Amino acid sequence: MADGKTRILIADDQERVRIGFRLILDSQPDMCVVAEARDGAEALTLIRSRRPDVVLTDVRMPNIDGLELTRQVASAGFEVPVKVIVITTFEVDEYVHTALHHGASGFLLKRSGPNLLVEAVRAAVNGDTLISPQVTVRLLEQLRHRHIAGPLPGSAVLTDREREIAVLVGQGLSNADIATELFISIGTVKTHVANIQRKLTARSRVGIAAWAWQTGQIQP
Repeated sequence: MADGKTRILIADDQERVRIGFRLILDSQPDMCVVAEARDGAEALTLIRSRRPDVVLTDVRMPNIDGLELTRQVASAGFEVPVKVIVITTFEVDEYVHTALHHGASGFLLKRSGPNLLVEAVRAAVNGDTLISPQVTVRLLEQLRHRHIAGPLPGSAVLTDREREIAVLVGQGLSNADIATELFISIGTVKTHVANIQRKLTARSRVGIAAWAWQTGQIQP
């Protein structure tokens, strides 16, 4: 980070998208966009030279697409430590699974809005994974019918407030939505979510949501 700001690279083949993201992110006091790339190949070069903390990448780009870019740079062996957030217009399940498998720290739809974009960047910097609520719900619909291997942690491991928040995560609400729903601060929500992940040994919000659905905290 430079001057305490998160350094961000935007990779998207549409200039208007890059401009829009830059305007949103540069307006944040703790973020700055240090580079823009039109495709994955250019992004790779700029990642090595500009050394961003977070990369926002589209899926469909010429030369090297966003999923392959994620595979290359999100791995522990890549020479520049960087978090990758995949952002796309297309709600394709294969994209979600592939991006997360390759180590993406977030998966957003472009229609998710500016607040979720900013929240996803901050989550990635903190080592968390944020996924668009719409995508989370789609993943949960798939999980509902799968066989659960082994026992899941019971609701007793969570406090009443944590269980309440886990249910809201399972319903696809973002941290900001949960804060509004429960009349608490976003910081308090983040603390609760982090505690829930630790107690449930969940790697991301999807893991929390899956627990809520699979243990009957949420009824179909």
